[in-house]
Amino acid sequence: QERLVESGGGLVQTGGSLRLSCAASGLTFGSYAMGWFRQAPGKEREFVATISRSGGSTYYAESVKGRFTISRDNAKKTVYLQMNSLKPEDTGLYYCAADLLWNNAPMRVGAVDYWGKGALVTVSS
Repeated sequence: QERLVESGGGLVQTGGSLRLSCAASGLTFGSYAMGWFRQAPGKEREFVATISRSGGSTYYAESVKGRFTISRDNAKKTVYLQMNSLKPEDTGLYYCAADLLWNNAPMRVGAVDYWGKGALVTVSS
């Protein structure tokens, strides 16, 4: 059974850093582009970052460019999101996503094949 499990969320002060991890099982990890989305209370789920199957290409939302870095380790079947210079507006539930048919563009919610259950990130002011 396909499964994505996020870890690494928590509470951090403005300007701090966190690293999220997402471990995959039950799927051919290297065949999927991987991504991160987030959802703040009362808002829709939004794209954060995407990384290609090989890790050679990445895409970021404008709001996180220069602060967040997505990476992956295909041998460990894990994708990461390093988040630096965190702001209160980065607060939300962060979801890991896998997209089999991704085609070199920011990942779309409707195109995701598998979702994790989310990791909560809270940035205090």
